Amino acid sequence: MKSFPKEVVAAWPCLAGLWPVLDRLCEEEATGNEVFPPEIARYAALTTTPFASTRVVVLGQDPYHGPGQANGLAFSVHGNTPLPPSLKNIFQELQSDCGGTRRTGGDLTDWAAQGVLLLNTAWSVAPGMPGSHGKWGWNEPVDCLLNALNQGENRIVFLAWGKPAQLRLKGINLNRHAVLASPHPSPLGAYRGFWGSKPFSKTNELLASWGASPIDWNGYL
Repeated sequence: MKSFPKEVVAAWPCLAGLWPVLDRLCEEEATGNEVFPPEIARYAALTTTPFASTRVVVLGQDPYHGPGQANGLAFSVHGNTPLPPSLKNIFQELQSDCGGTRRTGGDLTDWAAQGVLLLNTAWSVAPGMPGSHGKWGWNEPVDCLLNALNQGENRIVFLAWGKPAQLRLKGINLNRHAVLASPHPSPLGAYRGFWGSKPFSKTNELLASWGASPIDWNGYL
């Protein structure tokens, strides 16, 4: 059985040990099948936002399945990549919520560097096949991370966009943490209540009430 890279375990000690899903991933790549994101970026969310630094969690689903899109951070793409529809809607709500110039670059590394864990619930996908690796067993390390955060010292704001994320976060201790739930920012969900939900300002208000510094959501313009 395979283990996560040393730098991932250093950032998230709960991921020490052997994980069956990594064997499945290794077998897939050994057959020559392409997997997104590429290995170099696959665990970017975990290494950019370590356990000890996490203050906010944005829970996504699986990585983007188009060539050159997925960069290891949920909802994020490489800076020179056209914005996917959900990310366009996120930026529209950000501008409405917090003002400023609307973001045009889709790389959310600046959020991750401030303690925003952009966590997908599957960490790989086959090209052109959304959800294709969703039943491989990624739920096990994801649950490990969420349980560690739930029991950890840091108070966390969890952003649950869409029913799958909300169901996944049902066990969060609301006496210590906060869950901000809304519809998903996809074109099918944005008009049903994501627009106008003000997740960014509400997150910063909660962080301030806990004595933590706010997130600079506008970042790269």
